[in-house]
Amino acid sequence: MTNADTTTAEKTVAVAEQGPHVAPQKATFKKGATERKDAPKGRNTAKRGMTKAVALKKEAKAEKIAAKRAPAKAHAPRAESKGAKIIEMMRRAKGATLAEIMKTTDWQAHSVRGYISTAAKKHGIKIESTRTEAGDRLYKITR
Repeated sequence: MTNADTTTAEKTVAVAEQGPHVAPQKATFKKGATERKDAPKGRNTAKRGMTKAVALKKEAKAEKIAAKRAPAKAHAPRAESKGAKIIEMMRRAKGATLAEIMKTTDWQAHSVRGYISTAAKKHGIKIESTRTEAGDRLYKITR
């Protein structure tokens, strides 16, 4: 068979009619999440089965744990540390300037300021910061 022998009727191919360009609908799921077998059913249900003695034991245990988690008592830094030197300088009647502390510890100004801010919280001390007439920053420990 040659190309000339084929007719236009043979070349026509049947094409299905196209539908609109729409995304298919999502399937809906009827079944929800399942609960664990050992999970408590709710607040009231969990407390309902508890006797008074058990409740008191649990409360005592919770108080004991809370006491352990309480912040530790404030402690002083080691005597030979730079932190101890800074605190001693600030305890003086006239206090200590930022420049004095920097010279003693060989720290930069931002390191000194950072230590002072954390030392107040960590050691439970009250630190007063003021400016001198010369414009220097002065730190004192107040009682």
